[in-house]
Amino acid sequence: MTSRSLRLLLAVALLAVAAGLALIGQMATAAAGTVMSRGLPINAGAADARDFSANNSPVVARHPTDPAMLAVVNRIDAPAFSCALHVSADRGASWQARAIPFPAGEEQPERCYAPDVTFGADGTLYLLFVTLKGVGNTPNAGWVVSSKDGGTTLSTPQRALGELAFQAQLAADPLRPGRLWLTWLQAAQTGTLAFPEPGNPIMSARSDDGGATWSDPQQVNATERQRVLVPSIAATDDGRVSVLYLDVGADALDYAGAHEGRGGEPYPGTWSLVLARSADEGRTWQETVVDAGVVPTQRFVVFIPPAPSLAVDGDKVYVGFHDGRLGDPDVRVWSSTDGGASFGPGIRVNDTAERDGTSQNLPRLSVAPNGRLDVVYYDRRADRDNVMNAVSLQSSDDGGTSFGPRLVLSDRTFDSRIGAGSERDLADLGSGLGLVSGDDTALAVWTDTRAGTQASGKQDLARAAVAFPPPSKLIAALPWLAGLAALAAVAVLFVRPRSTPPGTSARGKVAVGSAGPSRSGAFDGS
Repeated sequence: MTSRSLRLLLAVALLAVAAGLALIGQMATAAAGTVMSRGLPINAGAADARDFSANNSPVVARHPTDPAMLAVVNRIDAPAFSCALHVSADRGASWQARAIPFPAGEEQPERCYAPDVTFGADGTLYLLFVTLKGVGNTPNAGWVVSSKDGGTTLSTPQRALGELAFQAQLAADPLRPGRLWLTWLQAAQTGTLAFPEPGNPIMSARSDDGGATWSDPQQVNATERQRVLVPSIAATDDGRVSVLYLDVGADALDYAGAHEGRGGEPYPGTWSLVLARSADEGRTWQETVVDAGVVPTQRFVVFIPPAPSLAVDGDKVYVGFHDGRLGDPDVRVWSSTDGGASFGPGIRVNDTAERDGTSQNLPRLSVAPNGRLDVVYYDRRADRDNVMNAVSLQSSDDGGTSFGPRLVLSDRTFDSRIGAGSERDLADLGSGLGLVSGDDTALAVWTDTRAGTQASGKQDLARAAVAFPPPSKLIAALPWLAGLAALAAVAVLFVRPRSTPPGTSARGKVAVGSAGPSRSGAFDGS
């Protein structure tokens, strides 16, 4: 065999080694998660057959320096509109309900609704909610309460928003104690399950004293975007703030309530996901269209729409939502590496066959400190009738370019048709799921209907914990080894060997070297 042939053979072998090392590294990290608990309840009423409360739309927050301290808030749609707070001091192993103070002077009976929760940079817990009034249960005001002890005691509510402030969200500056951000949809008027006229803007405001006072509100969305909904907000440690929202375009079916609260075929056009960014403390905003071709998969009530998800990790920005462009609902994630100035095409996350006729929807995103991106979502792949939900989680270790296989978080499936509006074929499981991610764990919370019926409408909060062991030094080194092997292959191909002096023989030697069980639970009060 000639020297050239040997070099070619060696180069091919090295490239094969590089590809193998890269693949092994990707598989090893993608498969690292282990579900430690499945489908355990949070609210005490989950185990009470006499409790028909409809708990949904959970939001999870974790203390910035004490990962054992967690808080979950959720809205309650029945038997009366309300909201709830649960706290944990043991990483979510047990939960205690805490009463949310109701502001004096608000209309009776007490109606706290649509809460959000976050921890400030100094560990202060902040909780936002609106109060409702009138027979139409419209927002009367928005309020912030705080706690210095993880929710054991809560402050007197401080007013932050006025009338008709819908879909309010709260974020805390990750470095500056006391700095908070608000975003909300400011309506001019309401109708029956409708905004009768377009032009209701998304607004933002900032507080530098823990919610005692707020800056003048600023409009976030461009004026030409007339039907915008469900903002979500995130702040970064360099002072920037981002607001993601849904522009439903000409969709009067949902926005103006033309469906009259009844289920049926979704709006036949497309929606846009839009990210607004501010680098001057919210005074001005620049917009980036994440995707202008989102295909609707469902009808919804405009006051409580399904929420896209936003996660920010420095200059990396991730957006998640469901989309029907392949014929049935799929979970998609869009990624940016330049702070949200531009986005790549959406990546289909769910590892199901395309056009399989089942729904994967309502993703929630969370980024761990080490950069791992987790996505949790409702998943009906096990039911060919596309009714029974499970809950799945998938993770990415490469910035949202690819996702590992799903982990099943729910211990059993549950009926997606149970919830407010089920009698009109428009059952509501809530606006989102809850998820918080650490380097070694992730905690997901969702709306579970196993104990309910379409008649009772009972919904409960279920949770699951996932463990992510730290990668071994060998696994962490595999990408570097793969790169070295690829470089060696290039060198073998293109670097000419030194000539052998006349009268001597060339002798060379090439040495080729070879380079936990899940526990499931049920609503038994555990």
